[in-house]
Amino acid sequence: MLFTVPPLAGHVNPTVAVAAELASRGHEVAWTGPTGPLARLLPPHARILPAGERAGGQYADLHTRWRDLRGVGALRFLWEEALVPLARAMVPGVAEAVGAFEPDLLVADQQALAGPLVAERLGIPWATSASTSAELTRPFADFPKVGEWVTAQIGGLLAEFDPVGREAATSESAVAGPTGWDPRFSERLVLVFSTPELVGGEREFPSHYAFVGPAFGSRPAGPGFPWQSLDPARQRVLVSLGTLNQEAGARFYRAVLEAAERLADRVQLVLVAPAGLVGPVPGNVLHLERVPQPVLLPHLDAVVCHAGHNTVCEALAHGLPLVVAPIRDDQPIVARQVVEAGAGIRVRFGRSRAEELRDALTAVLDDPGPRRAARRIQASFAAAGGAAAAADRLEKLL
Repeated sequence: MLFTVPPLAGHVNPTVAVAAELASRGHEVAWTGPTGPLARLLPPHARILPAGERAGGQYADLHTRWRDLRGVGALRFLWEEALVPLARAMVPGVAEAVGAFEPDLLVADQQALAGPLVAERLGIPWATSASTSAELTRPFADFPKVGEWVTAQIGGLLAEFDPVGREAATSESAVAGPTGWDPRFSERLVLVFSTPELVGGEREFPSHYAFVGPAFGSRPAGPGFPWQSLDPARQRVLVSLGTLNQEAGARFYRAVLEAAERLADRVQLVLVAPAGLVGPVPGNVLHLERVPQPVLLPHLDAVVCHAGHNTVCEALAHGLPLVVAPIRDDQPIVARQVVEAGAGIRVRFGRSRAEELRDALTAVLDDPGPRRAARRIQASFAAAGGAAAAADRLEKLL
């Protein structure tokens, strides 16, 4: 099985867990994408077949331009500067990888559009790895012009690379029975690394949409952590904006520190942020530039984050309620899922004041409702099966 992925940790991580499960069952696995970033994200023994090398090297520059964008501007940038150019750059390499590896099945991340384009051209069955559930919930239902614009971007790619000439699916038909085809969503299998308890909504999904819950696998060894500094007398809260959003958080960090001062008698914050954006911190704040998040979460009582899909799922997998401050892309949609599920409170990233953050933290720590909801989602994740369930569904396509 060949995994086609973009050079982004949140999109690669689920495939690592699923591939490990497949390998344990005797299947041969490989990845294709920009080798430099993938080598840093995949296990040392992983087989990587190069695709889109130049595009992968440009992602760091794109991040510098992307980090200050919001709303429609961020969406346009994502498609025009990242997803479409990455697809164009990866198509030749993915075709070569298919020729060299001869996969029985291609598993394509929903943002690695080159995989389905090549698979359709060569007649190889393919499945979707949906590393975020945001696109499954009709995100443009209230903004039809935006949805039409996204469809046009996909249609342009199909016009370049699809020899079959099938019409692109509309933005609203990708789940509800497409009239054409959409390279983001396989017609055979869509692996959704979440559960209906979090995704919510009243929509009924086709049977080939498999909600397997998060797939957590082994990660490269994380940084050390001063475990002796955790205060057992206080409730402990992680504050993290993820790896790609930290530089945009200077104002948010200041509000967080002011809120921390007002909760000094009862809360300890573990703040993950660049040193240059934080400055002096109160005594109840443990400031680090990096933390081993998967092993830290079991020692916490709540999480404050940007509503990134991975961080949200990791927190909920430990039954932790959330304060979410979405910034861009799919984060507002994931934040809405958290709030509608009852597992957290949303605050304004750009305009949060210390009082708002203090009240939100107090609510998720003191009100039993968010914790009960988080534990309900935690149970749904465990029941969904994760990497093993994903491997089961992929095997059925062979």
